[in-house]
Amino acid sequence: MIEIFTDGAASGNPGPGGYGAILRSGKHYKELSAGYRRTTNNRMELLAVIRALEALKNINQTVTICSDSKYVIDAIEKRWLQGWVQKGFAGKKNKDLWLRYLELSRLHMIKFIWVRGHAGHPENERCDELAVNAYKQKNLLIDTVFEAEEGKANLS
Repeated sequence: MIEIFTDGAASGNPGPGGYGAILRSGKHYKELSAGYRRTTNNRMELLAVIRALEALKNINQTVTICSDSKYVIDAIEKRWLQGWVQKGFAGKKNKDLWLRYLELSRLHMIKFIWVRGHAGHPENERCDELAVNAYKQKNLLIDTVFEAEEGKANLS
């Protein structure tokens, strides 16, 4: 059983953003985070889940993911994502990340649990701290897909 806790943050939406994740299984504990120069909160929430799943060393794991993101959890648990896939993501954002998530989700048995953000949940608070600290760093990564799509939208 692997527990994953995730959070994403952005200063401005869009703006600099980051994600934080904690992976825990028995005596094993790992923290992940990264910051991006221009992105959105929803992208960082979803990327936190993706990067945590990518960090798993074995397939067919039983994974519980705790997140404060209604965007991520509702899209999966309420099966919105299946509808978006059937419609080719028409009018939906973050297709690149959702497709990455779908590939990873086929490798594991995943259960999502929603936790209220900024409500004193220790792992959620730590993930928020990781995410915020990540986007406050120098030399932020580039969310190339987001910036390319934003650039196209600004030309329209």
